Amino acid sequence: MEKYDNVSDEELIAWLREGESGISDYLMEKYKGLVRQKARAMFLIGGDTDDLIQEGMIGLFKAVRDYQPDKDAAFQTFARLCIDRQIYNAIQNSNRQKHMPLNSYISLSQEDEDHHLDELWTENPESIVIDQENTKALEREINKSLSPMENKVLDCYLKGYGYVQIAELLGKSPKSIDNALQRIRGKIRECVDKFRGGGQVQ
Repeated sequence: MEKYDNVSDEELIAWLREGESGISDYLMEKYKGLVRQKARAMFLIGGDTDDLIQEGMIGLFKAVRDYQPDKDAAFQTFARLCIDRQIYNAIQNSNRQKHMPLNSYISLSQEDEDHHLDELWTENPESIVIDQENTKALEREINKSLSPMENKVLDCYLKGYGYVQIAELLGKSPKSIDNALQRIRGKIRECVDKFRGGGQVQ
């Protein structure tokens, strides 16, 4: 797969469309770390991390399948958006139907499978950029709502560290890290609810 390392994602997608095999697997492997990072971040809103990783991989697969190189968006931007939407929708579905396990949504129905992400391209040319800007605004709101210590804990958590590792890095007890993550989770949910309700940050 090293032969693809110095080729842009956009070129790889173009080659994939021309029938070159192996590119889809290469891109799925390349962005697996991003999926894991997104899943850990979304876990703070709700859901099980392993299930969310599976959902994120579905979102990544859809990005590879549906990306159009001739559009004014980088593949990485499109992939991030697809991953975010897939995971977020899974959380929303899970929250709406608490009695149903989250993994029941991992097997997509035929209708869902046939429903490509064309609307991402057709809503309007700025839709992906707007989504990016909204995400950045939400991140700023979250950072402002957290204490300096909570921001450090969140940063370590998103990098994949466990409670004990974070405690060692920051010179705190694992219990204090657990408590901090619970506070972070609550604050993030508040920010998301505020954001969804139209209270976007300037």
